[in-house]
Amino acid sequence: MHLLEEDQGRCVKADIISTVEFNPTGELLATGDKGGRVVVFQREQESKNQPHRRGEYNVYSTFQSHEPEFDYLKSLEIEEKINKIRWLPQQNAAYFLLSTNDKTVKLWKISERDKRPEGYNLKDEEGRIRDPTTITTLRVPVLRPMDLMVKATPRRIFSNAHTYHINSISVNSDYETYMSTDDLRINLWNLEITNRSFNIVDIKPANMEELTEVITAAEFHPNQCNTFVYSSSKGSIRLCDMRTSALCDNHSKLFEEPEDPSNRSFFSEIISSISDVKFSHSGRYLMTRDYLTVKVWDINMESKPLETYQVHDYLRSKLCSLYENDCIFDKFECVWNGTDSVLMTGSYNNFFRMFDRNTKRDVTLEASRENSKPRAILKPRKVCIGGKRRKDEISVDSLDFSKKILHTAWHPNENIIAVAATNNLYIFQDKVN
Repeated sequence: MHLLEEDQGRCVKADIISTVEFNPTGELLATGDKGGRVVVFQREQESKNQPHRRGEYNVYSTFQSHEPEFDYLKSLEIEEKINKIRWLPQQNAAYFLLSTNDKTVKLWKISERDKRPEGYNLKDEEGRIRDPTTITTLRVPVLRPMDLMVKATPRRIFSNAHTYHINSISVNSDYETYMSTDDLRINLWNLEITNRSFNIVDIKPANMEELTEVITAAEFHPNQCNTFVYSSSKGSIRLCDMRTSALCDNHSKLFEEPEDPSNRSFFSEIISSISDVKFSHSGRYLMTRDYLTVKVWDINMESKPLETYQVHDYLRSKLCSLYENDCIFDKFECVWNGTDSVLMTGSYNNFFRMFDRNTKRDVTLEASRENSKPRAILKPRKVCIGGKRRKDEISVDSLDFSKKILHTAWHPNENIIAVAATNNLYIFQDKVN
């Protein structure tokens, strides 16, 4: 693997990347940041004189998606931070994506213009209205080539439907509807209708003092438009079928692993909270990420996960200090590769982990400035726990917990990955000869 693209610059809070997402073809890659901006990268087309440039991603469009707002009724500031981006499949020459902050989802259209009309009858070339008495001939307007301009325009704004913070959005496979999820409710929207949504899950108790869990993530099945899944802070995953009832408070399946009493500790409940849930591309499996592990579930087997992978088990002894510095509440995401055979998720010290489901091999790689030269090969990293340390190992005590990889994305059908490390975006791809 080697690095193709890196966003340089000092780390300002607004520049911290908060979400990364490839579009369905992998030709575009979008990032959202805490400043409410969306940056879209486009993949270079292969040219005969520079065949190796194929795969490089360059900035295609940058736009301000959300602005900071103020809720005057509750005296609350609403951050502009982009929580999630989801692409819609391409229907025409334009691209469409959904982006959300804590309260409002927006549908953006990204379109290109490389021609401009000239030769108006009633206006001059500057756009000023001409004096009708000076118009003596009829002109036929023509289209002239111009420099390519990429324009982002908001097509729909879906607001005022969430009391709590939106943590995820997911586009349905019917491409007509999508759902937005907050801590206690899931709403179903039609992409054409902005003033009405349907509440399909509501776990808010009558008395808020009885609240024991919150929804942490939700996603639609990749090809069954009636099925979706949501995860909770208690470590459970619920599969729901919208055909059973309008309100899906009663799940069809519950995936939960009983806790080993011998491992019980003060931190058990916190580290069992699921921060991300993803269907495999085939729709047969679910992947969940909690604080220390990634698990793969077969949707036909609820009793226990099919596979469990330790992401950073060496942190078990450090949970106390991770609790004190709030890192224990970090929400790591996880992604599948295009064939559902490899999983990827992030860790601390700008490490990210990959697990091969077929060979059971795993690798720890690092996204850093030191190894960010174009076409550089990434070396696997190892963390040691004991006193003796080999030359190429890093001690668990010297890990930097301020450097963390929470957001990653995998190209839908190639071995190209995008890794967000604070305010830097790294793009790695399989070694190309």
